Amino acid sequence: MKNATSIIHEDGALLVVDKPAGILSAPDRYDPDAPVITRELEERFGRLWPVHRLDQDTSGVLLFARTEDAHRALSMAFEAGEVEKVYRAVVKGRPGWEKTVCELPLQPDGDRKHRTIIDGSGKPSITEFQVLGRYGPLSLIEARPRTGRTHQIRVHLAALGLPVVCDPLYGDDEPVFLSKIKRRWKGDEYAERPIIFRTALHACSVSLEHPADGGRVLYEAPYPKDMRALVTQLERL
Repeated sequence: MKNATSIIHEDGALLVVDKPAGILSAPDRYDPDAPVITRELEERFGRLWPVHRLDQDTSGVLLFARTEDAHRALSMAFEAGEVEKVYRAVVKGRPGWEKTVCELPLQPDGDRKHRTIIDGSGKPSITEFQVLGRYGPLSLIEARPRTGRTHQIRVHLAALGLPVVCDPLYGDDEPVFLSKIKRRWKGDEYAERPIIFRTALHACSVSLEHPADGGRVLYEAPYPKDMRALVTQLERL
């Protein structure tokens, strides 16, 4: 990584970081040489225990335990659904609802592309969605996953007919250009650069009981530059 990962919070039990897009949060068995954020962080902070993951292209709040006791407590909290996670996604399409809940069961690594698939015999999966804005052909969605399946938000949104923009597995992998979403756009199409060219999904916040003292804490990460630019342009449409 060119720049050190931003630290949101650090104490004796917990490390919370703002993970940039483009780096794995845990080693990938299909690409063992890919950059992994844990390796960079352990060089700075010593032994860390991952307690959840973010997809490689997803930015935002990521937690690590710094002791075995904290890891045990955090893992149990995640498993029990006691951790509140909030994401924002820019999707293709304009939903006809304001709020909805998707409960389609999911099976990770369900096809030759190692994608998560909808499968009646898969694991129970629940995601709550709310529309934050509709802008031309795109919409801004808030997602609150109640379970933690691989690619859950992306698969559920795609199943609702609202794939996350630039998603290479469940969408069309096309970068977003202002000329494609703004009417009467005036510019040089040959010099235009995409606003965003990675999966437009950001982990905004995580709320949980701190593993050391049990107090409720909230950790937040602002939009990174590309997501901020995309949302700003959408709000101007």
